[in-house]
Amino acid sequence: METVWIIGAGKFGIRAARWLLKQDGQYNVTLVDQDDDSLVRAKALGCRIETCDAVEFLRDRLTRANGPDWIVPAVPVHLAWEWCRLRAGEGRMKPHTLPEEIEAQLPNCMHGAGYDLYVSHADFLCPPNCNEPDDKCTKTGEPRKKDMFRLLSEVDFPGTVPFVIQSVQLGPGVGGYKPEALFDLLDRIASHRGPCFVATACRCHGVVSGTLLDCAQRK
Repeated sequence: METVWIIGAGKFGIRAARWLLKQDGQYNVTLVDQDDDSLVRAKALGCRIETCDAVEFLRDRLTRANGPDWIVPAVPVHLAWEWCRLRAGEGRMKPHTLPEEIEAQLPNCMHGAGYDLYVSHADFLCPPNCNEPDDKCTKTGEPRKKDMFRLLSEVDFPGTVPFVIQSVQLGPGVGGYKPEALFDLLDRIASHRGPCFVATACRCHGVVSGTLLDCAQRK
């Protein structure tokens, strides 16, 4: 049985938990949220629950030696970026404006809170049960475009380095990553100084956070 931490008990977190728990005992699910009312629904599904701020929970409970098999981000913040910021140390990892030239290289951009940028191959609302078929888009039937996580890792702009973590599909509409992927991301940015961006992306969608790294150190 694989263990999964779903970070966030809103609409998408509950949907992810419901699907995982239907898979004949394959997953042991813990749902994390700071809102007690949201966790009532999670407990009714049979999840273990943790009442805690999402990013602080991950900072305090996740280590290189101990953690779940999978982490499913389901909060309205860029979880991987926020976790790296806390691990990198106070003031060492700061939000930073992305150059317009980078935005011009990316499809269907939408600005989020702060310095986050959401990107997608779709200019339509994707079906919630999409299973990311290899050859074509579930919605349109057209040939699949380059994987978003690959597209972002290949962004070429002088002075700005991309650091990308792939969200792997566990089931239709359920994406996550292994703890090792988070720590690998932290290791990769540890020796970098200056502008960069940190992104989490699946095959079709991604969130990109403009970042300025100032002497970030490995922890």
